[in-house]
Amino acid sequence: MCELFGLSSRDKIGVNEYLRAFFRHSEQHPHGWGLAQFFGNAVQLEKEPVAAVESQYLNTRLSFPIDAKSLIAHIRLASVGRLRYENCHPFVLRDIDGRAWTFAHNGTIFSPGRSSGTSIDFYKDRQQGGTDSERVLLYLIDRINGRRKELGRRLEAEDRFALLDEVIAELSHGNKLNLLIWDGEYLYAHTNYADTLFTRKIPGSGSLLIATKPIDNLKWEHVPFLQLQVYKDGETVWQGRRRSEQFFDHEKNWEYRNIDFASL
Repeated sequence: MCELFGLSSRDKIGVNEYLRAFFRHSEQHPHGWGLAQFFGNAVQLEKEPVAAVESQYLNTRLSFPIDAKSLIAHIRLASVGRLRYENCHPFVLRDIDGRAWTFAHNGTIFSPGRSSGTSIDFYKDRQQGGTDSERVLLYLIDRINGRRKELGRRLEAEDRFALLDEVIAELSHGNKLNLLIWDGEYLYAHTNYADTLFTRKIPGSGSLLIATKPIDNLKWEHVPFLQLQVYKDGETVWQGRRRSEQFFDHEKNWEYRNIDFASL
């Protein structure tokens, strides 16, 4: 299982210690790392298809102060896709209005079909890498562009939230869908796999940390389960519809974990 880390903060804070603690988990998630920092609609993306703890680049990067208001980080335990740069998270794509969407996923799409009849696998010929996660982002951007054309105007924040809530509800059926998304203004979080996404407020800073597993010994809370969360400046601004279907591991899914990805 991959791991996610996110930050939403009112003000810039130093994040080196949090990133070091998070990236140390890559000893069990050795198939790549990624870090996306955000400056409004601009994204600074850094990633490598190596274990974070073995990356000379990342070690050097973290030796200099990193201050941020928002970011997404990821460490990969491969389930779909070879060990290559283009398969490392996060992924970044722009919609037809030029808005950059950054997507990181902890999970696997076991049921690629959707209610309207188009399979996520439709995007295999359009993606740069080979992950199901990248295909989800391609599908999301298509849905965003389609909604923009329907409305005849740019999507406002409420429009984007409503559409993501709709898409996530659709894709959650039969799939493990823990994710973080940044749309240039808001950080979205979702989990449908129990006990795999947590938050912690940093007292007095207006900052919120999100992680697959707590990265320190302080008190962490569960991210509300089966319900899209939207954060800005360290606060929850929207919550999606509460759903009842959660993801459970089934024996048929274990075949994904028996692949020797290091040999690919």
